[in-house]
Amino acid sequence: MNVTINLPQDVADVLAGHDGDLEREVLEATAVEGYREGKLSQAQVRRMLGFATDIQTDEFLKSHHLYLEYDLSDIERETRFTMSKR
Repeated sequence: MNVTINLPQDVADVLAGHDGDLEREVLEATAVEGYREGKLSQAQVRRMLGFATDIQTDEFLKSHHLYLEYDLSDIERETRFTMSKR
């Protein structure tokens, strides 16, 4: 889906960041807020931003002080999975 927004040029210039890629800046900001609010999953952020790996997604989220939701049940599930592979 394509979305078009109208911004005053001075605002667009500021938001475009150092590389001048306003579209990417808006896309990343949307991904960050969507993940922060629990509206987007890590997989959705990955697809949205075109990352090839979960590691890239994790690094991106960490760079915005967002960390994977990981609780005791996740650890137990991974432990069972790892043990079953032995």
